[in-house]
Amino acid sequence: MMMPSIFGEDLFDEFMDGFPFYDDSDMKKLEKKLYGHHAKNLMKTDIKEDDTGYELEMDLPGFKKEEVKVSLKDGYLTIAAAKGLDQDEKEKETGKYIRKERYAGACERSFYVGENITEEDIKAKFKHGILTLTIPKKEAKAVEENNYIAIEG
Repeated sequence: MMMPSIFGEDLFDEFMDGFPFYDDSDMKKLEKKLYGHHAKNLMKTDIKEDDTGYELEMDLPGFKKEEVKVSLKDGYLTIAAAKGLDQDEKEKETGKYIRKERYAGACERSFYVGENITEEDIKAKFKHGILTLTIPKKEAKAVEENNYIAIEG
């Protein structure tokens, strides 16, 4: 939704603070000291559902495909991106910066996708700074229930 610039992007977040289902704790984990006031614009994610599964689109501006890692462990899909962490070593060889405005650092987000999803099920594509993940829907494994009869006495 387009909003006048006087409102800024925080209006939605402030409005949603009172709702129990809204959880932005992942965004608060970003290392804001590394990214400055642009940290809130990193890793913006849209998740779309259809009959066969989910499509996750995440903005990762300025990152290369090699700097983005996607992993799956214990049902949690984790997307991590890191860049420019080796700048100190390069700086010693080529000189020192007088002014540096581009960011360097790492960020990470996790989403629970279920323990029945495997790495082979997830398809990933990275183009023009947008990571697209396709995650199929799978039925949860049926847990065998034991029906017992209460014994009185």
